[in-house]
Amino acid sequence: MQELDQTVTIGATVPTGFEHTAAEEVQEKLEATARVSKNRGRIYFDITTDKLFKVHQLKSLDNLFVVVKDYDDYQFKTTKEEVQLDWQELATKLPWTNALEVWKLNNSIKKKKGRRKRTNPTKSDQCGNFSTKSTDTVPSDPEELLVDLEALEVKENQRDVSSQPEDDSEEEKHSEIQDQESGVTPLKFRVTCNRAGDKHCFTSNDAARDFGGAVQEFFQWKADMTKFDVEVLLNIHNNEVVVGIALTVESLHRRNITHFGPTTLRSTLAYGMLRLCKPQVSDVIVDPMCGTGAIPLEGVMEWQNSFFLAGDNNGTAVSRSVNNIKHIVKRTHDEGSPSGLPLDIVQWDLCNLPMRSSSVDIIITDMPFGKRMGSKKKNWELYPLCLREMARVCKPGTGKAVLLTQDKKCFLKALLQMEGLWRKSHTVWVNVGGLHAGVFVLKRTAVVFGTTSEDVMEPHTDKDAFECYLIW
Repeated sequence: MQELDQTVTIGATVPTGFEHTAAEEVQEKLEATARVSKNRGRIYFDITTDKLFKVHQLKSLDNLFVVVKDYDDYQFKTTKEEVQLDWQELATKLPWTNALEVWKLNNSIKKKKGRRKRTNPTKSDQCGNFSTKSTDTVPSDPEELLVDLEALEVKENQRDVSSQPEDDSEEEKHSEIQDQESGVTPLKFRVTCNRAGDKHCFTSNDAARDFGGAVQEFFQWKADMTKFDVEVLLNIHNNEVVVGIALTVESLHRRNITHFGPTTLRSTLAYGMLRLCKPQVSDVIVDPMCGTGAIPLEGVMEWQNSFFLAGDNNGTAVSRSVNNIKHIVKRTHDEGSPSGLPLDIVQWDLCNLPMRSSSVDIIITDMPFGKRMGSKKKNWELYPLCLREMARVCKPGTGKAVLLTQDKKCFLKALLQMEGLWRKSHTVWVNVGGLHAGVFVLKRTAVVFGTTSEDVMEPHTDKDAFECYLIW
């Protein structure tokens, strides 16, 4: 398949609240300027298709799609019947060809990235037997897809041909393509609509159904809600409309985690928190409540010149973290990278960390919300103790902490109690599983631990530290 070298617009969903952080990564790694959507949780940027592989390697992005067409001020009709006619007309006017070429190129990239177990599909597979295939594979081979796209180009131009003198060569070409197409199983598709706004006379399901029917009639594709080849996206935010084609079947945030816990943090959110820290070479970065290890794993893959230390008081969580690390080590080894990661996992007591005072540059963690883990009542006691112990191990004057929690009232109260040791720099408000949470960026004051009334506690001994470590 011939690679294209054209400029296309890529849309991406990102953790809500980290849109500008994602835009910074796009600028840094792709040298492209990203635009933050009016609808929170989305960014858009223009690239040439030779950079499509690099887009999949970005750490801030959840799902990717190529934009077919966007409308900043789409004028919706006032009745459902009129809107339905609009969707039918829109499907025939959209510039589908380039977006579908990018979709086809994206499929070839995914094939190269992960080799399929069956490199030679059987005849039954080529004839449309998709029962054994997962949704992240493409049932049609590139030659078959090429036929579909050529047929698409002809269909798009039928409006112009009908109003102009007929050309014999074009008619012959059209006939040949339709003959070829008759022996090819039609692609399967679905339409997914995301709608926000209170001035529409239709629901998301209405829009998906009506626009999907128009797309089906235009392409003669088969609708399939589960085993689809093409996912058409219809994003509506008030009068802003974006039509796209999905480039990811599964969110990219699952890239590093194989052993999940009850509250596993999304890798994309973990990466956004790490970027707020701005890790430097030789920094010691600690996650004292690591759970399944999402934050340190994301950090060690991107900032390999820093050292990460993570721990949890729950033995099961530590075991999950170890298994996730083994998965990453094996994957990097299989890819030919040097084995080993600058990361250690420890089982410890958060309020009595086995570490020297003033030895840590950055503390970053996902604190218990008091919902699925812990309780709001326990947080009132836990949070002040956490902040005090974090202040002890963090370097005065230069240390930082980036802490995620949904229990904002309790956290701010605890922070007020520790105001001599911590100063709040800023807060990033994020959506975590439908919960409105805050990422609090703190700076360690220059006050030496042990010289203020709020940080008086029992001294740490070498024996305490020795008993807390689990060597991995």
